[in-house]
Amino acid sequence: MDLVTPDVGLLFWTVISFFVLLFLLRKFAWKPIVGTVNDRETSIREALESAEKARLEMQNLTADNERILKEARVERETMLKEAREIKAKMISDAKDEAQTQANKMIEQAQIAIASEKKSAMAELKNHVAGLSVDIAEKMVREELSNKDKQLKLVENMLGEAKLN
Repeated sequence: MDLVTPDVGLLFWTVISFFVLLFLLRKFAWKPIVGTVNDRETSIREALESAEKARLEMQNLTADNERILKEARVERETMLKEAREIKAKMISDAKDEAQTQANKMIEQAQIAIASEKKSAMAELKNHVAGLSVDIAEKMVREELSNKDKQLKLVENMLGEAKLN
């Protein structure tokens, strides 16, 4: 027997063994292997689709977050602007109120000063009048104590009365 040339019987049994092995593999191993490969392919495809969905969802969330941040910034700016306006109004109102109060106080002070001035002037006039009466009384007493001076005073008064 020559090892390089195959025998017909060996060839026959090799072919039969091959087909039996092929049949057995196809019957018992091929379906589970193909099923496993198909399952693996399906799971990979689903994982890729899930990853794509997650990526799109992440993009949407990022866009939503950016939009929310912009809205928050706009709202914050609006609130700050309103706060500044309220602050300016409060300051303006306080200034107006202070000015009004100051004007009232000045007016009241002026009235009080005018009243005190009138009172002081009246008191001064009364005092001057009293002094004048005292001085006049002293002068008249001195003038009337002397008979010659009394006559001169009466003549002077009569002379003045005629001139008028």
